[in-house]
Amino acid sequence: MSLALTILAWGMIAVFLVLIMKKKLSPFTALIIVPLVFALIGSFMGLYTDQIIELKEIANPTFMDQIWILGDFVLAGIKKTSTTGIMLLFAIFYFAIMLDAGMFDPITRVMIKFANGDPLKVLVATAVVAASVSLNGDGTTTTLITCTAFIPLYKKLGMKMMNLGVIVILMNTIMNLLPWGGPTARVISVLPELNGMDSQIMQALMPGMILATLYMLGVSVYLGLKERKRIGIKVLSEKELLELTSTTDEKELANKRPKLFVPNLILTITLIAMLMIEGTFPSVFLFLVGTVIALLMNYPKLKDQKARLHENSGDAVAVVILVLGAGVFTGLFTSTGMSDALAHSLTQIIPTSFGKFWGLVVAFLSAPGTFFLSNDAFYYGVLPVLTDAGATYGWTQMELGIASLLGQAFHLLSPLVAFIYLLLQMTELEMGEWQKESAKWAIGIFVIFVVVAGVTGAVPFFK
Repeated sequence: MSLALTILAWGMIAVFLVLIMKKKLSPFTALIIVPLVFALIGSFMGLYTDQIIELKEIANPTFMDQIWILGDFVLAGIKKTSTTGIMLLFAIFYFAIMLDAGMFDPITRVMIKFANGDPLKVLVATAVVAASVSLNGDGTTTTLITCTAFIPLYKKLGMKMMNLGVIVILMNTIMNLLPWGGPTARVISVLPELNGMDSQIMQALMPGMILATLYMLGVSVYLGLKERKRIGIKVLSEKELLELTSTTDEKELANKRPKLFVPNLILTITLIAMLMIEGTFPSVFLFLVGTVIALLMNYPKLKDQKARLHENSGDAVAVVILVLGAGVFTGLFTSTGMSDALAHSLTQIIPTSFGKFWGLVVAFLSAPGTFFLSNDAFYYGVLPVLTDAGATYGWTQMELGIASLLGQAFHLLSPLVAFIYLLLQMTELEMGEWQKESAKWAIGIFVIFVVVAGVTGAVPFFK
């Protein structure tokens, strides 16, 4: 039965990636139909007896019970992503309202004047802003703030939106290793010897993170030079700058609230600060309240509030359904046992002769492991097995915990990461093309992480 689940798991991942890369299905349909088909195959094979007995308390499950249980699996997955979906719904509404009200107009004008039509400066500024905002460890906030600020500038200068999508995700990838970012916290919680050792872990990770950040700044410069060659430097006069930073659309002008720039900026800074401070309100609560305050403050008339919500609902719903689709994928993949089977297979394919290179083994396994599996599945399911095996070869939990984080260079490219659908929606990029372009530069981040960890001794190359 375990073999059957393993085959189904690998088959599902392969089919999903091929369909996405070849653009045969949209991400939403692929997220639902692919795992559903493979889960149904498992139903016909009667693979879910244990889950039915545990969840339904049915002693002798029938064939139809094997089918009906899929609904519970899907519901469990949707519950896990529903909070994220609701948070994204209000986050999109909040920043859309601020964009409509013109809060980002002065910021865009400053950036346009700073760049003065030079794509190189725009791309470097993108990287700096993305890295700075990513310090809060939240990919959704990074995406919303960076994209909302820069997309108008990219469009006005005719720059490639792909560069924005790549820089935002990879800068966030690096900063995601901070203890409050998620994966590092999971490693600390699952490995007993690392409890209370946050600072030691950061000391081990920081050299690689710094070099990777400098590398991404270098990538930004390289991409900026290419853009400069493609579209040139548009040296703009004051009149042209004014035209570039203003609009003549009467509908847009009617929505602007220039007199409320300072109150809107204070509200936004307060919201972001609250998001970054641990122990305050949940992000879904903050964006919910923030959206209501933004509406009341900028559009006190009921008809204007309805208009803003209606105009921006399309973008919001498009992202939310993708997040819920990711929940369906995760629910079926995890609850059917395919996730555990795939994790177990990863640990079985490594020869014992690789024991002295176990740190590198864990690092290289963490790349596909955190791409194909959720962080929870990999760090709570796979890492303990890899750590126990590594202990027999003389590897410590600290070394293997650090090694398991190095593959995070690719994690945020995974279709299981909810906020990437927001990024793709805002930049209007195709997932397959964006993944291929981002992965090309993510390889450099991964190499830096591994080499630096080896040189500093955080994860020795061999023992």
